[in-house]
Amino acid sequence: MTDARIFENRVAAYYTLGCKLNFAETSSIGQELAQHGIRTAVAGERADICVINTCSVTEQADRKCRQLIRHIHRLHPEAFIVATGCYAQLAPEAVARIEGVNLVLGNAQKADIIRHLDSNRAATPVVVSSPAADMRTFIPSCSAGDRTRHFLKVQDGCDYRCSYCTIPAARGRSRNGSIAALTAQADRAAREGGREIVLTGVNIGDFGKSTGETFIDLLRALDDVDGVARYRISSLEPNLITDEIIDFTAGSKRFAPHFHIPLQSGSDAVLRLMRRRYDTALFRRKVERIRNAMPRAFIGVDVIVGARGETDECFEESYAFIERLPVSQLHVFHYSERPGTPALDIRPIVPPAVGHLRSKRLMALSAMKWRRFCEAQCGQTADVLFEHTRRGEMMHGRTENYVKAEAPFRAEAVNRLTRIRLNGWNGDGTAMTCSFTDRHAP
Repeated sequence: MTDARIFENRVAAYYTLGCKLNFAETSSIGQELAQHGIRTAVAGERADICVINTCSVTEQADRKCRQLIRHIHRLHPEAFIVATGCYAQLAPEAVARIEGVNLVLGNAQKADIIRHLDSNRAATPVVVSSPAADMRTFIPSCSAGDRTRHFLKVQDGCDYRCSYCTIPAARGRSRNGSIAALTAQADRAAREGGREIVLTGVNIGDFGKSTGETFIDLLRALDDVDGVARYRISSLEPNLITDEIIDFTAGSKRFAPHFHIPLQSGSDAVLRLMRRRYDTALFRRKVERIRNAMPRAFIGVDVIVGARGETDECFEESYAFIERLPVSQLHVFHYSERPGTPALDIRPIVPPAVGHLRSKRLMALSAMKWRRFCEAQCGQTADVLFEHTRRGEMMHGRTENYVKAEAPFRAEAVNRLTRIRLNGWNGDGTAMTCSFTDRHAP
């Protein structure tokens, strides 16, 4: 047992790159350190310990991690710097060579950070990691840094083997917490003032591998937790979105009409090269089923451009498919070469300049779809969860279907669902203005 007095009066700063799952895990690290007397640094304060939770989904993500570590070392030159997360898991020795790093922890070691802080104070960086194959334990995490929104980790790891992806090597096999434990965490978050909970994981629709339970049973149990205003499901593989899940969400008490679905390509030929587990026909059926059940639902779609094997014909086929798809917004990613992935054997290779042009076209298509989706909400009433952050005299929040709303500041509306009417775009086109209906949502 580590003596908490070792860390008395120590101050820690936390930095997170990447997905919502990382944010949940960083929060859990902060909670553990706080239990040992380590206070979180305030803005502008020099830290004794800096924890950097890294991402490695693309080469650009790796580069951002390196840049952040160097930046943090300049800001806190005397701090003990801990690098953890997926980049630290996949390239621990490379991370250890970055100036300023004292300790590199793999993903499985995040939950044991205190012991390593206590025992590893060597002059040269210490690397503590284990292969992804050894990651069999589910480590619970629930963020609490934002009093309005929490991120609840319900699943980790992935059993899929998409040809371009290193996440299984960074996160291990699919595993999850129990429904009983997760509902207890949701209840605790609600009692701490969390009003919205986002369910996070690597492949959350695969929930149940560890416990023999099902994702739909998890949704039903969470829906009965009092005090939570609403839930959002962060991302679901299209082949795992069942009609039962769609129908449940459409009629649930607390689950928002919000879907985030990875498409990756609208070309069946490219999907086969990517080793995805669906085709465009299945994807379209899922989107149309959601749209029919929830006409105002937000449907976000991930797309990768410039993947190996994406010929001009494949891209045009993909663009035409997405253009006709009744979705709300695209999240466009440029394909990134990842060491050790089967995709490196695929030909042809898309020149970077061609991939850049394709990305621009899809981002322009996304902007058009998003604008049309938001403008279709004008005149509609919606429930907004306004955030604590106040910018000038305005406050912001998201409707149940993820439209960003802006209203004059009202202290009594913060952190509670408030019924509003959407009017139109604000002056800079970043949010929809709204008016209060002077009653709170149920």
